[in-house]
Amino acid sequence: MRHSLHLLALLPVSLFLQTLHAAPVKFETEVLPFLEKKCVECHRAPYEKDGKTIKPKAGLRMDGAWAIKTGSENGAIFIAGKSGESPMFERVTLPEDDDDFMPPVGKADPLTPAEVDLLKRWIDEGADFGEWEGNLEGKPEEAAPAGKVATVSPTQQVYERLSKGLTAPEEKAWESITTSGGRVLRLSQTSPLLSVDFRLSAPETGDEAILSAKVVAPNIAHLDLSKTKATDAALILLADTPNLVRLDLSNTAIGDEGLKLLKGLKELRYLNLHGTAVTDAGLEHLRELTSLDSVYLWQSKVTEKGAEKLRTALPDARINSK
Repeated sequence: MRHSLHLLALLPVSLFLQTLHAAPVKFETEVLPFLEKKCVECHRAPYEKDGKTIKPKAGLRMDGAWAIKTGSENGAIFIAGKSGESPMFERVTLPEDDDDFMPPVGKADPLTPAEVDLLKRWIDEGADFGEWEGNLEGKPEEAAPAGKVATVSPTQQVYERLSKGLTAPEEKAWESITTSGGRVLRLSQTSPLLSVDFRLSAPETGDEAILSAKVVAPNIAHLDLSKTKATDAALILLADTPNLVRLDLSNTAIGDEGLKLLKGLKELRYLNLHGTAVTDAGLEHLRELTSLDSVYLWQSKVTEKGAEKLRTALPDARINSK
């Protein structure tokens, strides 16, 4: 035993770490425990509390293997073999002050470095759940009966519809975006729809860098420009993004003129204008976007009167102004 330890001590550090990580990560005994402790409380099957039905956040359940594979209302949360392209891994490695950091501050402790490493390795090794199935409540049938369609969320149905007839670009097609500091992820391994964000380079990212995304504009379903130096001029990009579902402009200099360029976004469900220069006048450009489900306006220049007027125009949307 001592001889074996002595040999390990003589190994290069990188080879020593590879030796330690030789065994594949076991989901049920190594990953599931910290997911249950830090994620499942907000991402489990609907349940009753104080007379109300509590639904899983973003439609994402993490209490069953089938549910994790299904993903959230925004699409798949991991791509087997590619942790760097998996939203599940991205969310837990963002800065803690990022709105998308998971778990949310105050809800649970962040993943430890060891837990982050385990999650990364598990995804990179193929995201194998082993024998674990978890909660089967609500699981769609493996094969839907003739004439019926397996259950998927309304948002997932939107992504499926938008994907039809759309060609998936190769990674080399968006090299200009990554060169400009952006990041491009597929919504799933097989989806032609893309998520584009500039969060990692946000403080230095201006209009020119953002407009580099034109090369894949028709495929963009999620666009995150939060905390960048984007001005209204950057939103010229939106003229070429008919399949945009989510748009985050929070903490930018975007104002009323920029919102004029949103009029053609007939598939837009989510719009974040938190901390922008948008006023009541700018909201007039949103009145015809009846597809909107959520609009975030807090700390913008919008008044409560203006927000209420938008609620009247879009009665089915959740308008958050406080």
